[in-house]
Amino acid sequence: MEGKVIVVTSGKGGVGKTTATSSIGAALALEGNRVAIVDMDIGLRNLDVVMGLENRIVFNIVDVVQGRCKISQAAIRDRRIENLFLIPASQSDNKDVLTTSGVERVAKQLRKEFDFIIMDSPAGIEKGFENSIVGANEAVVICTPDVSAVRDADRIIGLLYSRGLTPRLVVNRIEPARVERGEMLSHEDVLDVLSIELVGLVPMDEQVLISSNTGTPLVLQNDSKAGQAFKRIARRLNGEADLPIEVPTHKTSMWSKIGKTFLRSK
Repeated sequence: MEGKVIVVTSGKGGVGKTTATSSIGAALALEGNRVAIVDMDIGLRNLDVVMGLENRIVFNIVDVVQGRCKISQAAIRDRRIENLFLIPASQSDNKDVLTTSGVERVAKQLRKEFDFIIMDSPAGIEKGFENSIVGANEAVVICTPDVSAVRDADRIIGLLYSRGLTPRLVVNRIEPARVERGEMLSHEDVLDVLSIELVGLVPMDEQVLISSNTGTPLVLQNDSKAGQAFKRIARRLNGEADLPIEVPTHKTSMWSKIGKTFLRSK
């Protein structure tokens, strides 16, 4: 049985796509799957830093596509999670160096060696996006609950449908207190606009920054609410369609409740 290629994409940068990609891939590997995360952001390259593997790079995805090395030579094994591998992007090339036919050929090879291949697409709709989706079976769109991100995600969703992919949605960096105050869109607002299947809701979490800076997988941190959310997302992508989606909530302290009650009584 061949593996599944999932492209993780977004309409704009800065929505947490790289963290989402690494976390989903790591969580799928923790479930016992053999997982390859492929950084398709040619010229920039961030996944290796987030995963703490930047010092172990010898070859990259450009080398694989152009036949300069084998997949096994470019795939870096994660030290902490068994069966998790990264194929990094090239930092010295530009996005035009890859062809869609070359990427599609490598994607087919990867499906024979891994259960899941997570393609981290660069933001936007240019050639890097086309290369990332050419070999994909599924697509996950990462979107934050703000108007500009939703608008750009809507454009990406239309392009994915036109390429024969049915996208699913992750709403990232939700701040329940701000949603309650009307300062941030709710996930229902986002879904009303985008009208695609929801696969997960991820709360804002300061552990994300710590994880990125230390190269420690977010899903290994039991105190990380975002990490736990990404674990549930991975389980849904792995076939647990009936797993309930947890909505991030704002816990009001006792003193805050007393204060609000006092103000209402005045």
